[in-house]
Amino acid sequence: MSQHFLLSPAAKTLSLVKVMRMSDKEARDAFRNIRWADTDGEPHCPECGCLDHYDLKTRQVYKCKGCAKQYSITSGTIFHGRKLQVRDILAAIAIFINGAKGYSALQLSRDLSVDYKTAFVLLHKIREAIELAREAGALSGDVEVDGAYFGGYVKPANERKDRKDRRKKLHQNGKRQVVIAVRQRGGATRTHVGQSEAEGVQVVAQTVERGATVHADEASHWDKLAAHFPIKRINHKEAYSKDGACTNQAESFFSRLRRAEIGTHHHIAGKYLHAYAAEMAWREDNNRHANGHQFVMAVGATAIAQKSERWCGYWQRHTV
Repeated sequence: MSQHFLLSPAAKTLSLVKVMRMSDKEARDAFRNIRWADTDGEPHCPECGCLDHYDLKTRQVYKCKGCAKQYSITSGTIFHGRKLQVRDILAAIAIFINGAKGYSALQLSRDLSVDYKTAFVLLHKIREAIELAREAGALSGDVEVDGAYFGGYVKPANERKDRKDRRKKLHQNGKRQVVIAVRQRGGATRTHVGQSEAEGVQVVAQTVERGATVHADEASHWDKLAAHFPIKRINHKEAYSKDGACTNQAESFFSRLRRAEIGTHHHIAGKYLHAYAAEMAWREDNNRHANGHQFVMAVGATAIAQKSERWCGYWQRHTV
């Protein structure tokens, strides 16, 4: 029997030990080479783009000869204003990558010996960078669409006679949200967070190119897609796959997100659900890439992502 890719040596090309053993200079050089790859690691000013600079001896910053602005290797990136050493940031990204079902802020705070608030914001900055770097092109070929509900847990009553049917809207707390997944077979996954699965009709219209074949279940709101796309339907009461129609890859994404909710984070609802959904979509799309390749992708995403308006000064409520 052939070995699963994730168990093979080809899937494990990232060594956390090597990252932690980096000197401060080696870590800075690694980040600099990824951020300024177009100039072979030569810094250029994020304000004016000038390549000429001074290396200040008293601090680990550069001074632009063009506009006289001082900047560091993380200035203008998602880690703008960071206080952690670059090596610790790279270690955090490596740890994040190796968590196949996600990684909790509490566990990262223990691993790096930092405050929980620091770990929480750091992980969300990585998620935001990954979400911004994902391809935004239209999906084509065979595309699966489905929705699943997350959050809004209502604890059942102790005695059976007092329990309510929590599927009914009357007995819910109003916090339950649906994650809609639009996934191209062998391609990318787009996610959307809303209040009802019917919102997925508009999401498909915006993200799928004309001529693509859409696979959906028997929910009535998907009927509207037949006016724009060739559509195949699958009745899950009869089978999971029949006559080439299925939504198994969308269900695979939901399985990963559900395991992250139950086993790792325990609570991923609310205004941050979209970030966790985008993270799991990225993990699902790249689960056949070696973790070393994923690490380079994530570091590259954080290096090109601009300063976060949401997470910079989050705990001081400096957000917009």
